[in-house]
Amino acid sequence: MTDVTLKPFLIAKDEDGQVRLTVRETRHNSQGYPLVTKKLVEECFKTSAAARAYAVEEFGAKAGEFSTR
Repeated sequence: MTDVTLKPFLIAKDEDGQVRLTVRETRHNSQGYPLVTKKLVEECFKTSAAARAYAVEEFGAKAGEFSTR
């Protein structure tokens, strides 16, 4: 089993070209297997910088907690 740690905030464009923010939570079951819960934020953003600013303001995100994949 590999120990892949996902960044808690994913910033990506959807099929319409809008920038979207997904909040991910990783926890492990009793066997140590990672379980990832994802929640797409309903708001669309014009830029990834706007999505980052929203994550910092709403969720207390810090530098290094963002991913684009």
